[in-house]
Amino acid sequence: MLNKIVCIALPGMAPFEFGVICEVFGIDRSDHGGPTFDFHLTAAEPGPIRTKLGFDIIVTEGLDAAADADLIAIPAYQNGSEIHPEILRVVREAEARGAWVLSVCSGAFVLGEAGILNGRRSTTHWMYTDDLAAAFPETDVDPDVLFVDDDKVVTGAGTAAGIDAALHIVRKELGAAAANIVAKRMVVPPQRDGGQSQFIQSPVVECQSDSFAVVTEWMLQNLDQPLTVDQLARQSLMSPRTFARRFRAELGTTPTAWLNRQRLLRAQQLLEETTQSLEMIAADTGFGGAAVMRHHFIKVLQTTPTAYRRAFGARRAG
Repeated sequence: MLNKIVCIALPGMAPFEFGVICEVFGIDRSDHGGPTFDFHLTAAEPGPIRTKLGFDIIVTEGLDAAADADLIAIPAYQNGSEIHPEILRVVREAEARGAWVLSVCSGAFVLGEAGILNGRRSTTHWMYTDDLAAAFPETDVDPDVLFVDDDKVVTGAGTAAGIDAALHIVRKELGAAAANIVAKRMVVPPQRDGGQSQFIQSPVVECQSDSFAVVTEWMLQNLDQPLTVDQLARQSLMSPRTFARRFRAELGTTPTAWLNRQRLLRAQQLLEETTQSLEMIAADTGFGGAAVMRHHFIKVLQTTPTAYRRAFGARRAG
């Protein structure tokens, strides 16, 4: 059960990433039917902790509070700074007893120093993924995802991806309804598709049943086809009505909406990485024509494909 949360304040920590942990786990949301956690802010040496931006946060609790925590959370900090050995001990002991361990952005380096990333997948901010892989060669660093959960050791990518990682833990422990309430109060999506810097290689699909994992993978492989609910239902060996109902229950959206979102993600990738014409991209992603693709871009992303390519297409040369 996820109840006691301990956030460890580090000298040189980044205020936003620290705030993400406090926002998700430190606020009482029981008035909206949401979770309430026993939240503790601790430090290896209690007192004023200087942040990366030069102001202090006063921490009154020491690391003793972490001994029975259900989750230890490490915010981003000034990478390369020396980590107090007691913090590394607390992280190792938490992992050994099966507690959750969460890092946000460069906080992954603390987990690496503690040795708990060895043999695990991990991620961090895209600017630091090469450094993380070089410093800790026994971890498999994935630079393209928002977060990685490897047996309750969760590493989040840069900045806002810490929200995704934290909500993932809430969802895993307390269910989608609890995560949705937290997300709604924060005015953020309860679960995002995609990866870092809008670079999408293969949108992550989280399904509770093998049948939906198979059909969503098939949908991704056939985005250029005019897929219908009837086709998808046959692929899943269900009636169209049962398929639509169970799909929404599992993934939180309709098959058509999910499919359009994946088509947008693929179109974004092609706009970033290729010089294909808009008509060709629209055909390859199943929108049929550039006008239809433009409609979906404006509706969901509040921009046009041409403007998106102008803004992000330069990454190909970067």
